[in-house]
Amino acid sequence: MEFTDHCSEPSNSLSLEDAQARIQKAVPQITGVDNVPLKLARGRVLAVTIAAPNDLPPFPNSAMDGYAFRHEDISVNKCATLTVVGTSFAGKPYQGNLGSGECVRIFTGAAMPVGADTVIMQEDVTKDSTVIRLNRAIVPFANVRPAGDEIHRDECLLESGKLLQYAELGLLASAGLPFVTVTRKLRVAYFSTGDELRSVGEALDFGQIYDSNRYLLHSLLGHPAIETIDMGVVTDDAPTVKQALLDASRQADVIISSGGVSVGDADFVAASLAELGQIDFWKVAVKPGKPFAFGKIGSACFFGLPGNPVAVLVTFQQLVRSALLSMMGTHPTPPLRLRAVSRTQLKKSPGRMEFQRGLFEADGIGGFTVTGLDRQGSHQLLGVSRANCFIVLPKDNKGVMPGEPVEIEPFVDSSF
Repeated sequence: MEFTDHCSEPSNSLSLEDAQARIQKAVPQITGVDNVPLKLARGRVLAVTIAAPNDLPPFPNSAMDGYAFRHEDISVNKCATLTVVGTSFAGKPYQGNLGSGECVRIFTGAAMPVGADTVIMQEDVTKDSTVIRLNRAIVPFANVRPAGDEIHRDECLLESGKLLQYAELGLLASAGLPFVTVTRKLRVAYFSTGDELRSVGEALDFGQIYDSNRYLLHSLLGHPAIETIDMGVVTDDAPTVKQALLDASRQADVIISSGGVSVGDADFVAASLAELGQIDFWKVAVKPGKPFAFGKIGSACFFGLPGNPVAVLVTFQQLVRSALLSMMGTHPTPPLRLRAVSRTQLKKSPGRMEFQRGLFEADGIGGFTVTGLDRQGSHQLLGVSRANCFIVLPKDNKGVMPGEPVEIEPFVDSSF
């Protein structure tokens, strides 16, 4: 992995796509697995490919409440009536074999009786004592789920790298698997830098502010496959910054800092990184979030985010999130983007891709509209709180007038 100091080239800004590609190429996949109970596996990454241990469903069963019979009785023997000889309940199947002209009352999910191949819905028959009359024609195998209808034994049930969510957990349960082998948790250490910062609950002196970035990162990293290490606020002096980076590199797979990655006199992160590891300082052509650092300290990957909280949010979602997923062993997908019509004028100068805060809603005819909000400063989280999407404006865009189309990136409820 080769790194170049782009700080010496202030006009050289990477596109978002180039920065994403460089990071994806450089990050390693972690090793090590955990064997966890199925109920605790949501959000974890499957570490092995799982073959189906049996057919799903394991036996042919009825898709409807009705009557099961042999189709040849009505197609060959031309029977319009059938004799009811028993009942098949879910979990309590009919035990006998069907004879000619016989049928079994059957319920949804119940096993098909031996010899039966078709189910007619109860609404389509007339019943008189133990005899039913079919009131409509029906094709063979109607309303029957064959064994292996979902998957056959030994076929691939789930591939390694799958991020396990509710559907996957239900699928594994249906296969009878109480435990699952997943990639171990990714260890992420994070801290903020700045003499002006204080943690929530501490008293503020004049000129000091509360550190919002650590709380923002704690929330963004709130994923079942991540173990977080909060290293607090690191003050602006070289020995302290260096020690924090060393401590983090010994404990974590990933280090994330906020602030101190520019080249100002009080920004000691950059100098410490250059001394300790292989670091690439970039200017990424996005707003908010231009200053960015990426590299390695020992075996830990390092992400240096800007100091303003909205820039932290943007760079995390656009650059860090997919890298963390790749390190876990899963396959990240880009954030969902939709087309919408702007209801307001959006001001922008060409040169950087912008992520403006907006409020989108359905337009009632299958599309969306979006309203640009006030408080677009990179320090203003209030604008994010009142928004439900980013309005994504390309690098060369010179602004948007009401009625013009734009791309939006909806916020999602989960951190990943």
